[in-house]
Amino acid sequence: MADLARAGTGASSDTKDSPPFKLSNDVFIALAVVLVVIMIVIPLPTVLLDTFMALNLMFSLLILLTVLYTHKATDFSLFPTILLVVTVFGLALNICSTRLILSKGTAFDGKMIRAFSTFVVGAGGLEGIVIGFIIFIVIIAVQMVVITKGATRVSEVAARFALDAMPGKQMAIEAEFNSGSISQEEAQARKQDLQREVDFYGAMDGSSKFISGNVKVGIFITVVNLLGGIIAGMALRGESLTQVAGTYFSLTIGDGLLSQVPALLVSVAMGIVVTRSAAPGDLGNTVSEQFARDSRIYWICAAVLLGFALLPGFPWYVLIPMAILIAFYAYSIQMRQKKAAQFNEMMSKTAGSRKPQSGDTGEMSPIVPLDLLSLELGYGLIPLVDKDKGAELLERVQGVRKQSALELGLVIPKIRIIDNILLEPSGYCFKIRGVEVGRGKIRMGHYLCINPGSVREEITGEKTRDPAFNLPALWVGEDKRDEAERAGYTVVDSPSIIATHLTEIIKRHAAEILDRQETQAILETLRKEYPAVVDDTQKVLNLGEIQKVLQNLLKEQVSIRNMVGIMEAIADFAPVTRDTRFLTEKARQALGRQLCDRYLDENRIMHVLTIDPALEQKIVESRVETKSGGVIAALDPASQKVWINGVARAVTAMQERGWFPVILCSEAARYLVKSLTERELPDVVVLSVPELVTDINLESVGVIKL
Repeated sequence: MADLARAGTGASSDTKDSPPFKLSNDVFIALAVVLVVIMIVIPLPTVLLDTFMALNLMFSLLILLTVLYTHKATDFSLFPTILLVVTVFGLALNICSTRLILSKGTAFDGKMIRAFSTFVVGAGGLEGIVIGFIIFIVIIAVQMVVITKGATRVSEVAARFALDAMPGKQMAIEAEFNSGSISQEEAQARKQDLQREVDFYGAMDGSSKFISGNVKVGIFITVVNLLGGIIAGMALRGESLTQVAGTYFSLTIGDGLLSQVPALLVSVAMGIVVTRSAAPGDLGNTVSEQFARDSRIYWICAAVLLGFALLPGFPWYVLIPMAILIAFYAYSIQMRQKKAAQFNEMMSKTAGSRKPQSGDTGEMSPIVPLDLLSLELGYGLIPLVDKDKGAELLERVQGVRKQSALELGLVIPKIRIIDNILLEPSGYCFKIRGVEVGRGKIRMGHYLCINPGSVREEITGEKTRDPAFNLPALWVGEDKRDEAERAGYTVVDSPSIIATHLTEIIKRHAAEILDRQETQAILETLRKEYPAVVDDTQKVLNLGEIQKVLQNLLKEQVSIRNMVGIMEAIADFAPVTRDTRFLTEKARQALGRQLCDRYLDENRIMHVLTIDPALEQKIVESRVETKSGGVIAALDPASQKVWINGVARAVTAMQERGWFPVILCSEAARYLVKSLTERELPDVVVLSVPELVTDINLESVGVIKL
């Protein structure tokens, strides 16, 4: 995956500013929860009761809309806690309304309850009371029998199955990590997601009981309201049964409907979310992030509240200001998201490199880290990583990482892809730890045509060179693609060009990519299955020396996937010498079959070039140790020139016959011969006699002489 850069120096200032905001959110949440509990015992005026009931309806609608617009349950891990708070809030309002109805009787002036008891029912008098009771009973039945019972059952089953499946999923993650398909960071992140998923299901299994309990308590409060209304009206106030029915029964129906509709919305939301997993985050930050994730839900909520305010009987003086506030908040979220998207698009280039301004007092880290491997794109190539346009390059890069892990045995860290306005619009470049190691140009909407040597008919196009192998090539448009393929050209699209170039960059610079941290990770992983060989090797060699051996292998594109064979080989000879060059040769010999199989033809024959014995002896005698501890062959300039010309002619002759260029020599001369050819002829393979296996056939096709 691509990771677009962000401004580096702004990170420290954001970190400084966040604690007060976090603190205010936590305090607000704590006060709100305490207020909900206090409401149960403190009488409320009817205006405040109407406001809180409207808030309860709004919160329930927001919860449902948030669940609907959330892509996965991990984006709403707060749901079990919200479920408890909303349930307690609704019950507290139910208790407050019961107190006011029984104490005021006909003088009760709560607009929300009276609106639900008349307008929602659709009739007045005795007919309205009957209809209201029927609607109330139906809502209770639907919520308890259908939604709540079903969601509770799903929660129980999901929690049990998630817990049972956890070991298997963990083993699958370990298998992917061991195969090199994912990095250590990805494996750790997946394990954390899996743990959060199990925790979420466990929490939902208990939280679902809140809804079922809320329904039962709602029925109980309704019955208490009816009995209390009869006692308060007839016994205490001397009202007739008709007056009692018209007042207390009607208000009880409105109160019951107004309390059960929000509970019904929350029940539906619970039924949707129970099959999803959880996400991390403290309460304050999670609320501010998750409830401000999408402005659409607030636009819809504001429209619904405004619609209620326009209906007769509803308290417009409460709903209209509330709708305006919600709409303003939705607009502010939308503008903030739009500005953030524009800022990220325009400023992503400057991640980690923006210079602090004179008034910038933010602290900077004493170490500015460099990306191990990064890809910088000109702005004309941004569509290749745009998810709205398919992001083909992201998938290709992920495929290259997996391929490199299988072929080289080296798990490449995530490759950071950023835009660079200093590049040409159609240009790109690769960097290793901030240093450029390769670049190229792409013609968007065109295809690169490479002649593999079997082209039957030349076509016209813009001449260029393949950036990965520097071969002659042509740029052609979409209209000539089929013609080029029929003519025998190898036709490559833009993402494939960059992916192929990346593959070659990784092969050529694998030794630079393997650092000590990655070496330590390889050894720790190997220790889990083969602790003896790792411990035996590390008794003699330190981490740096093991890293040097692996780097020497990767420098000649030898896969280190067979770490057991490599470690056993160097463990056998490490007590004799700690010379990493000698240990590398022994490791290569242990990987002999792996080395030979790469250069055999279909008949299992290896075609090799040999070196004249006198020349080979001269190369061995020219061995010189450098001050840095390295070993090179130091032929005189004239001999070096003749040597390179002779090898180049022999290699060209082999390639023309379709054979891979391989030079065979003695063990003592192998590395020296490689050092003489690696600059001018880096693709020439040099093998020593001990690296050959017995079940292959050799065919000498030439002798290199001076």
